[in-house]
Amino acid sequence: MSVPGVLSFTQQGWEQVLVKAKRALVYLDAACAESLHWGCGSSRLLEAVGGPACHVREFERDAVGGGAEQPKALFVLSGLLKGRTVEILRDIICRSHFQYCVVVSAVSHAVHLTANHVPAAAAAELEGQQPVFEQLEEKLCEWMGNLNYTAEVLYVPLLLAPAATHIALTPAFATLFPLLPQDVHLLNNARPDKRRLGSLGEVDATVLPPELLLQIRCLVSGLSSLCEHLGVREECFAVGPFSRVIAADLANYAPAKTRRKTAPGRASLVFVDRTLDLTGAVGHHGDNLVEKIISVLPQLPGHTNDVMVNMVDLTALHAEEENHSVVAPGCLAQSNDTSAKALWEALLNTRHKEAAMEVQRHLVEAASRENLPIKMSMGRVTPGQLTSYIQLFKNNIKALVNHCGLLQLGLATVQTLKHPQTAKWDNFLAFERLLLQSIGESSMAIVFNQLLPMIKPSTQRTNDDYNPEELLILLIYIYSVTGEFTVDKDLGEAEEKVKKALAQAFCEESKLSPLLQKITVHHCETCLVASIVLKKAWTRISEAAFSPHLKSSLSPTNIYSMSICARHCTSHWKHPGRASSMPLISSGLWASFPFL
Repeated sequence: MSVPGVLSFTQQGWEQVLVKAKRALVYLDAACAESLHWGCGSSRLLEAVGGPACHVREFERDAVGGGAEQPKALFVLSGLLKGRTVEILRDIICRSHFQYCVVVSAVSHAVHLTANHVPAAAAAELEGQQPVFEQLEEKLCEWMGNLNYTAEVLYVPLLLAPAATHIALTPAFATLFPLLPQDVHLLNNARPDKRRLGSLGEVDATVLPPELLLQIRCLVSGLSSLCEHLGVREECFAVGPFSRVIAADLANYAPAKTRRKTAPGRASLVFVDRTLDLTGAVGHHGDNLVEKIISVLPQLPGHTNDVMVNMVDLTALHAEEENHSVVAPGCLAQSNDTSAKALWEALLNTRHKEAAMEVQRHLVEAASRENLPIKMSMGRVTPGQLTSYIQLFKNNIKALVNHCGLLQLGLATVQTLKHPQTAKWDNFLAFERLLLQSIGESSMAIVFNQLLPMIKPSTQRTNDDYNPEELLILLIYIYSVTGEFTVDKDLGEAEEKVKKALAQAFCEESKLSPLLQKITVHHCETCLVASIVLKKAWTRISEAAFSPHLKSSLSPTNIYSMSICARHCTSHWKHPGRASSMPLISSGLWASFPFL
């Protein structure tokens, strides 16, 4: 069983899609675009479309339709062909002049039957048939205005975005997150005439909302297709109540049962609730360059796992803030550049110092191959030194094109090393280490009293001080590493002081970050509103603490593996600095395939 099988799963899926793309107007949703981004690269799609004019558009209600010169459309969608998705399809097609429509869904027909409330017994009788897809094909022709036009609806499992050899991400499930204790009350409110749930341990598939169950089934469908591609019959294991529901659904999934009867290989599939190691995502481990790059550089729009790299330094423009939107940003994903992929793997698998030296080595070798006048210097690798190497490519178009991927990773390194947030990294790391040292010696009240002086309004903060978003990250870290604890009078008073200070800081912020805007629903006009919002957020943070009863059920090896895997979670996945021996698949929970 080879690790490249996970990568080929994505690439073979996209090959099926690209066959349908010739001279088509292509519409992609964000999750599928991210899978393409890491798996094949946008250039493969552009090559497949061909023709004098190439159009790739985001799948959204306001997307521009196709004109008379664009008779063919390809829609690549990550979700169910139902509800709002079908409405957007109809709106785009009705205002276009299409005569040939292909719709690719990353969700299997079996799940579409479930979504349309077809009983399991009836679904079993439909084996080999696809009535849901066939009905949609008829609708597509109707919307195109002629039943003699051509429409196709097919399933291609575009589940993964392979970020590296051993890391695969699931962008379509970036928001799938384990339930918290507070959610038990919501579940109980939805079933007033039935037995009340006492804890998350009692949650199973029968009590979950239909929308959440469908999202779980979509994930299960994709994982089953991956197992089919790998030729394995999986044994499912789970740590955490939410993971247990998903593992049980995969174990009982009808197509998976059929597949397991003939699969030649074996694999263990382990699900772990993301809440069991939030420290992996919010902690500042400090010794891996990729961790810092993903944390400090701005997110690539529409993506959950890539960043924007400012490319202005390779142009004749002045590197001013207003020029940032003029030049298309670079990124980390370089799926079609062998040299850049080798550097990316090295950055993931080495420590910070060695990673910077790897960037320098790759830049020097590339400059030497292009006969650029490079001057070597000894000593520690600095941002200025790397910048001088990158500038050599600036006025050589051929060299710039040949090594564009490498230069993007080089600029990402430079911009991260020079970023103000990187300088603050040591402050985070020092506080986290101090907290770990004091957990066994001090009470939580003392920890909160140490945090209190760090909370400052925007008018009193310097670049070295923590902003409200960073303070929330520290709170998550505090609760995650301490787990459950006894609440006494001193702790209650200390928590209230911290909440009050944070609410005041929220109120005095001139501009809230995108994350804080989501938390506060864009407004914190008064300290009373800020206090209410913060109280709700605080409850969710404290509920996400690592539960001691789960600690006792895990061996040290399992806890270590979980810590490694959890750091690859979507949005801000982080690598521990060494390559894992297993492919990792990450979403709001994580799953691993240690091949047997």
